[in-house]
Amino acid sequence: MRPLRDHHSHFDAARCMATLRLIRSRRVGPATFHRLLAEHGSVESALEVLPELARAAGIGDYTPCPPGVALSEIEAGRRAGARLLCWDDPDYPPHLRDIPDAPPALWVRGDLAIFDRLPVAVIGSRNASSLGLRMARGLATGLAEAGAVVIAGLARGIDTVAHEAALRSGTIAVMAGGIDQIYPAENTALAEAICETGLLVTEQPPGTEPVARHFPARNRIISGLSRAVVVIEAAHRSGSLITAKAALDQGREVMAVPGHPMDARAAGCNALIRDGALLVRNAQDVFDALAAEPRPIPAMVLEPTALAPPSPRQITAAAIADPPPAPQADKGGPVSLEARILALLGPSPTEENLLIRDLGMPAASFAPAILSLELAGQVQRLAGGRIARAV
Repeated sequence: MRPLRDHHSHFDAARCMATLRLIRSRRVGPATFHRLLAEHGSVESALEVLPELARAAGIGDYTPCPPGVALSEIEAGRRAGARLLCWDDPDYPPHLRDIPDAPPALWVRGDLAIFDRLPVAVIGSRNASSLGLRMARGLATGLAEAGAVVIAGLARGIDTVAHEAALRSGTIAVMAGGIDQIYPAENTALAEAICETGLLVTEQPPGTEPVARHFPARNRIISGLSRAVVVIEAAHRSGSLITAKAALDQGREVMAVPGHPMDARAAGCNALIRDGALLVRNAQDVFDALAAEPRPIPAMVLEPTALAPPSPRQITAAAIADPPPAPQADKGGPVSLEARILALLGPSPTEENLLIRDLGMPAASFAPAILSLELAGQVQRLAGGRIARAV
């Protein structure tokens, strides 16, 4: 077992403190964190310029997260028996580090050596059928016995069964709340057992209760940790399809188990297969697909003029995501770039590359304006490179 070290060098401790302060600062999410880091070179420099950026966005009383708040979080994590992994820590999971909105800080509890194994997510309906639960149990057992690590979200139904089936060899549970906030409560004993052979993972501070907005963010970690995402029973517009969309955006394999066409719980899986996801029947199908040559992943959104259907086994984002809202026409006149951006955004997420195209401007000019709007609380970044107007 790779230990959960509770000590760091002075440099590591200072770096983790600065990282935690930046990501916990008001209106700084993972995407903004990485943008600030790219523009200013280090978390320390980003912290220094943050108040100035906020003033430029019209916020005069902006203060980054105080050191005492970050220190209290670190102490709370240690009391919970967890370890803080910053995004540049050698033990940070490499698959997750590669996604654009990788969590800058992760709280983990359990055996870090499990990150060294082939990661496969097994997810699906909370209200699963008996056949769906049986499928999840058999698939997770087969994956685990062959050396893969099963990843899921500790939810009721498919997730719970997948964790239980892989428990002996180790499984990863990605949580929507703090490392000490097990949800649902009925899985408290399961979570404790997971820590013995596997790992609990979350980006939320200890003590954070899971709320609705945390679950889509949690889902992008599930897919980000994985080489492949297997969906078993998912209705239309379900959380499992949000994970599948995140997996597609991240370049992961998306696989699905087919279901009866009259069963609404299988509608999402059947639609995924119709639109190019790999049909899987057992663990061997998963291993065979991952051993084969990588499949090409299409662009996130097809151009409006594209008339050809997707080629076999290619998944289009349109199959599992609502289309972005049509942009509003520019009224003309001397309006600011920020005003033009807001005019094109609504509460429904819009792909950033489409927004840049609609504005007809280079990405370099777009970045400062969107950062100003983020710090002013007028827009919010979502997983998968999407932007929405704050409501």
